[in-house]
Amino acid sequence: MASSNFIDYVKINVRSGAGGAGSLHFRREKHVEKGGPDGGDGGRGGHVILKGNSQLWTLLHLKYTKHIKAFDGKGGEGGRRSGSIGKDIILEVPLGTIARNAETGEQLFEITEDGQEIILLKGGRGGMGNDHFKSATNQTPQHAQPGEPGLEEWVILELKVLADVGLVGFPNAGKSTLLSVVSAARPEIADYPFTTLVPNLGVVSYRDYKSFVMADIPGIIEGASQGKGLGLRFLRHIERNSILLFMVPADSEDIQAAYQTLLQELKVYNPALLDKNRLLAISKIDVLSDSERSILEKQLPDNVASIFISAVTQEGIEQLKDKIWESINSPFTVN
Repeated sequence: MASSNFIDYVKINVRSGAGGAGSLHFRREKHVEKGGPDGGDGGRGGHVILKGNSQLWTLLHLKYTKHIKAFDGKGGEGGRRSGSIGKDIILEVPLGTIARNAETGEQLFEITEDGQEIILLKGGRGGMGNDHFKSATNQTPQHAQPGEPGLEEWVILELKVLADVGLVGFPNAGKSTLLSVVSAARPEIADYPFTTLVPNLGVVSYRDYKSFVMADIPGIIEGASQGKGLGLRFLRHIERNSILLFMVPADSEDIQAAYQTLLQELKVYNPALLDKNRLLAISKIDVLSDSERSILEKQLPDNVASIFISAVTQEGIEQLKDKIWESINSPFTVN
């Protein structure tokens, strides 16, 4: 998932098709007197529809398409012939895409399943032909309905990555390295902060052909919920994760304080994030001696399950998978 190709926010103008006008027509055939009204109905305008596609991971294909318009319905004709329906426009989007009204910010709906289709804007209704208005007292109606106009709105599409596990930590906590070790994902890894500029996803194989999806979220810094660093832009991706795996390096000055800072940033952004199951992984454990590890064990937070891991030596990786799988399939268990 290259950074230049990962787009998780687009603002587009969408317009549904107008309905076709009903027909004002009277039957006229040789040897048929007073054939009466036979105007057909107009066709409805095309809808603008969002459709979930599990093969998509970005909104890049919509970035440069600012104006999207469905087709108008055709007008009705004589002989009670209805006009054709305007062609719908179907926009395929990744799972986890939320549609919002650009003016009010109101969430309209969310796409969460492959193949799920939801109408974003309905096409205008087609007008009724004069055949509908005939009666015993009005045998030659001289009017038919016009079609309804289409709707037009500015809409924001916002992607929240769908993953079972979200990696939460400060820059250089080893999140990308862990993802590269447990999955086939190849995120950029380097010895400087903010190497990861976009969320990366990887499928982690587990026992008996089971698997789960892990998301590497760009590093959070203190103040991310107020817009500092990259955290504010990507905190929303954490909202869709089933569990949160906090990662703090073993060589941190104060592991408990680092963990509490990460918790506080999530709480300020969205308190509901604290309702998720969470685990704490102490990464880069290979840099510590046995005595240093013993001291570190006494400094760990009490209210979250902790595990020591090393992506270099593979220590604790299988145990971490076990804990993640158990947490994914269990109710909320931490404070």
